[in-house]
Order: sequence, then structure tokens, then C-alpha cells
Amino acid sequence: MIRTIEIVSLSSGLVGEDFAAHEVKIGLERLKAMGLQVKFASNARKGIGYLKDHPKERADDLIEAYSDPEVDMILCAIGGDDTYRLLPYLFEDDRLKKVVNDKIFLGFSDTTMNHFMLHKLGAKTFYGQAFLPDLCELEQEMLPYSRSCFEELITHSSIAEIHPSDVWYEERTCFDESQTGVPRIRHENGGFELLQGDPVFSGKILGGCIDSMYDVFHNDRYGDSVSLCEKYKLFPSVEDWTGRILLLESSEEKPQPALYEKMLLALKDYGIFKVVSGVLTGKPMDETYAEEYKRLLVKVIDDPSLPILSNINIGHATPRCIISFGVEARVDADRQVITFS
Repeated sequence: MIRTIEIVSLSSGLVGEDFAAHEVKIGLERLKAMGLQVKFASNARKGIGYLKDHPKERADDLIEAYSDPEVDMILCAIGGDDTYRLLPYLFEDDRLKKVVNDKIFLGFSDTTMNHFMLHKLGAKTFYGQAFLPDLCELEQEMLPYSRSCFEELITHSSIAEIHPSDVWYEERTCFDESQTGVPRIRHENGGFELLQGDPVFSGKILGGCIDSMYDVFHNDRYGDSVSLCEKYKLFPSVEDWTGRILLLESSEEKPQPALYEKMLLALKDYGIFKVVSGVLTGKPMDETYAEEYKRLLVKVIDDPSLPILSNINIGHATPRCIISFGVEARVDADRQVITFS
């Protein structure tokens, strides 16, 4: 049973901005109603500008959270776009290695980079939700599907299985205080969709936001992302990927199909699709380019025997489940379930 959560801002400092205060208040009230004690890391609420300029302080907060014996769970405030910059401040002198332990770590989006950092040190993590996007949802209640997954995690410190959500929600275009209590637009959800391959496959899941993974291979966004990731050997080796299930989901930037294809090709050139046991893909936000992405997955992978299961409620589209990294998973498309050992 989780009792104390520490919220960290490992990328964007949005949680510290005044314009997000009403969302933070909602999220804190919900966590406390669940019986949880909540801490913010020392630098977590210093704002977007400060944290953009101080990656070391962001790294210090992760060290702080792992070092604090009272903290049972580390919850990322939100994602961002430059989390790779924490690498020197976590891996020089084995700073992170000296403190990392088995407490729960939960985040998504550009937090993909942190998941890879922790995977490098043998830590099991959880992918799929964050404080601002999920706990601070502006509806009267946390979205039921997301809440169910979060409550399972804090109650059992694990996720047993995930099924598709009955609905999906359009993303809000405004998050100011006037939207408090305003329902999202709902649509019927179609469930998991097997694009090709055997409907049943298994392996340990690893992956995350494809936009962030692309930064490992190309300097399109930042001029030093490739060199830093190479220096610290952030991205798992092909041998490490062997037998795993690759999770891919796309960001709120809704990459156009041509860019999505480039991202897939970068992974293909690395050799991932030759060694994984299957691929899971998250529902794109607002279902933008959903059909185009499916066609590109089949085209680029170019191996009909490799299972591809799409439309998972994970990543940037709401609602969000939580996926366990580092434990054996069994995917059954026919039964519409992913089970974790």
C-alpha cells in the first residue's frame, strides 16, 4: 500500500506556474482523498523557465525522491521535451545508481527518457500517467478508467491486467479555471486492434513516446541529444530488446505521417523490429492520423509474422491505463487483455 508520494518535475516546470494552480489544487485534493501524503521535490515547483535552465536541479530532485525513506512512490508532474539533459547529472559518479531502489516510478511522454535511465540500472517502472494530466483532470472526478488503474497501483503496488476503455475523450483546448467541472467530449472506443501476427504473444514491455525515442537517433530537436544519449548508452542494446514487447505512442504534437515514418525507420535501422516479440501502439491523441499510423507500422516493419496490437489506451490520448515495465506480460488480442505476471 502506497502512503507517501513525491511529485517531481523532471522536464517541464509547468506544475509551478500560477496559471496551473487551480489544477494543482484539484490534484492534491484527490490524492489526499485517496489517503495519500504528498510531497513536492525541492525544485519541482520553480516554474518552466527555471527548470528549463537548470537540468541539474531536476536531476537532484530524482535523487532526493529515491533517497527519502518516507517516499513510496515517485510521480512525475508532466512530461516535456528535454529530459535527456539530466543524463550527466544522474550518471556521473553513479549518482542515480547509488540511490535507486524498488519504489514505484510513474510517468509518461518525455519521461520515456527517465524510464530508459532507470531500466539501465535494473529498476522496474510504470508507464502511462502523470500528476497534471491525470490527477488534475478538470472534470468533477478523475476519468474513471484512469482512476481505476491509478488506484490499483497505489493499493497493490502493481498492475494485474489492462482491458480497453469503453470510451475515449477529445483533448481540451483550454485548461483555465473556467473549465473546472466542464465534461470532456466522449466517443465510443473500439478496443484493441490486431493489425497483424499472432493474437497471443508475450515478453517484458519497454518503450514509450516515439517522439522522445527519435531524439536518441536524430538531432532534429536538440543538437546534442544524440551525442549525450550515446555517451551514456541510454538506449537499450539490440540484445536487451530481444524477446521484449515494444511500446510506442505518439505525442501531443501529433506528428505528421511523414515524420512518423521517419521515426519508425530510425527504430528499424537500429534493428529493434528483428528481435522483439511484438509491438503495442497507443491510441493517438484525438485519433489524429490513427489510420495512417497503422498503415505505416505495417509498411515499415514489413514482417507479417511480427504481432502489432494498436489502439491501446496509453500515452497522450485519454483515458490512460498504466503499463508495467520490467515484468513478464502476456498479450491476448482475442480476449482483449494484457496480463502482467
